[in-house]
Amino acid sequence: MAQPLEGLTAIVTGAGRGLGRAEALELARLGASVVVNDYGQPGRDGSGEASAAPAEDVAAEIRAAGGRAVAHLGDVADHDHARTLVQLAVETYGRLDILVNNAGILRDRMVFSMTEDEWDSVIRVHLKGHFNTTHFAAVHWRERSKAAGGPVHGRIINTSSEAFLAGSAGQPNYAAAKGGIVGLTTSTALALAKYGVTANAICPRARTRMTEDVFAGLPAHPGGREPGEGGLDVLAPEHVAPLVGYLASPAAARVNGQLLVVHGGMVAVAERPRIAAKFDTAKDLFSFEELDEALTPYFAQRPPDETFAAAEVLALKHD
Repeated sequence: MAQPLEGLTAIVTGAGRGLGRAEALELARLGASVVVNDYGQPGRDGSGEASAAPAEDVAAEIRAAGGRAVAHLGDVADHDHARTLVQLAVETYGRLDILVNNAGILRDRMVFSMTEDEWDSVIRVHLKGHFNTTHFAAVHWRERSKAAGGPVHGRIINTSSEAFLAGSAGQPNYAAAKGGIVGLTTSTALALAKYGVTANAICPRARTRMTEDVFAGLPAHPGGREPGEGGLDVLAPEHVAPLVGYLASPAAARVNGQLLVVHGGMVAVAERPRIAAKFDTAKDLFSFEELDEALTPYFAQRPPDETFAAAEVLALKHD
């Protein structure tokens, strides 16, 4: 029986560790040939010497299990590195079908303390990195579609974060980058749909090197919940990987431009922002007084946003 991704080729960026590693292994398990990309720097802030070892280790793990994989050492935020990454997939396996953008770094700081470099570096790796690989993959799929005279199989799975959805006081750079990735995803989904390509974003919650501080002290099986098979941590990256495999498959052809939250055996489809209230001026132009009369009572009587309130408490701890 054919695997869901049999005959397809995938790129997974940031795949040397954590979420990217779990996603690369899952795509290979489902039959895809995988290009494992990682820049291999030891620091989660992007510090340290680049190393091919993390990507090579994961590629070797895939091959040892009977799959097909090659490693790529490259910084996806570098335009030329992103180009060679896509070229490697095409030259090695004949084409590219799936792009999973996962590479990222953290340089956390409150907005009043953050340096220009801390802002630029995180935006560069997350947001520009997502754009670079998307650009070259899109060029490939557009050319293939024109040559074929119709749609081709193309899947983009981008990595956003709940830091964008709910705010994260000590991560203005990271939250902004993750919000930008959602905008990039929806724009790409519209632009590439006619070629048969879908683009979706996920907000994963997982215990990795990037989130070791966020989830420090949280139990692997909260609320007395019994461990799953093999005692799998409820925040293990392996809970996220199956959704990536599904979104990469032909079965998800009608899933496009969506944002999905995923963790611990749960997948939630996020709605696009909706209008909560609407106010019209009685004249041609709002006056200050009219806005005060309409908006001040409205916000005063609204129940507090529990998520935002929790974020405010966390912000006080960082101050």
